[in-house]
Amino acid sequence: MTDSPAGPHVGWTDVEFYLGLGLATTFPLSRPGTHPQVSYVVEHGGKDISLHVELDRHGCIPHAALPTIRIDQIADLGHRYARIRTDRTELLRDFHDFLCAVGDRIVIHGRSLDQAYAETVQAWSALLDRPRALSLEKRIGLIGELAVLGALSKEYGWSAAIESWTGPNREEHDFGLPGYDLEVKTTASEQRRHTIHGIAQLTPAPDRPLWLASLQLTRGGTASRTLAECAQAVRGQVTEQAPAALPHLDRQLVASGWSETSPDDERWTLRSPLLLLDAEGLPRLDLSALPEAARERISSVTYTLDVTDLPASPQPPSVLADFRLP
Repeated sequence: MTDSPAGPHVGWTDVEFYLGLGLATTFPLSRPGTHPQVSYVVEHGGKDISLHVELDRHGCIPHAALPTIRIDQIADLGHRYARIRTDRTELLRDFHDFLCAVGDRIVIHGRSLDQAYAETVQAWSALLDRPRALSLEKRIGLIGELAVLGALSKEYGWSAAIESWTGPNREEHDFGLPGYDLEVKTTASEQRRHTIHGIAQLTPAPDRPLWLASLQLTRGGTASRTLAECAQAVRGQVTEQAPAALPHLDRQLVASGWSETSPDDERWTLRSPLLLLDAEGLPRLDLSALPEAARERISSVTYTLDVTDLPASPQPPSVLADFRLP
């Protein structure tokens, strides 16, 4: 532990050292003789961490409020302490920051335990409630779906194209079209490696062919587009050609996680032509051979499918022949 002008600080590297060795230790955060005494503790066995805060005669432990946090009362050398800990060992690194924040509010800012805990929970909750930026996979995935949406609009019109876009609604496939379904996968890698979510994502519905549209994007280029530019281009065309469908489009964009206020400075262009593959001929996981009791224990499956160098399937949907970013 270091003692800086701002107050005591427990570094994660010090905590990690004791956790790695399986050793218990205590880092006093408050100065001797002050009240309440506050300590950061690596618990017995070196597996857990906790914050110990001395309670006064009538002091009570605060309500935990969060399901991942446990607060109980312990006794040590005739004194009562509130102990703040978690049973989620995989979150210890993040929980370390939480404990340090509570400890700082008590030792440095003079807050009571109740105040310090409530203020820290409130601050972290506000942080987590802020809109999160889309991951790279979701950003380029949305660009790919918007590009397909634009291509479909030339054949079916914007209203029908938007109506067919079911991916944001957590349906099994991204587009449900007259006579067939379409799953869109977009990657920024040099190989056509796509993440498949779930057993059914590459499984055709009865009597409905399923096509996989494989897109490859690369950063930059003279014709490059940001996600925001693609979304606004589509919105602009819908506003002009099918204004009644704009609310539905906006709902789908929101459901996809897109926001006009999200940071967006990455520019993308097509790395290679669109590849269309009949899903019936693709390798996919099939759990039907497992006993029903075993299948019921598998709640989710994610795997990577590499379709690099596969030839395009014969007789693909002609509607996607003229394909470009919006």
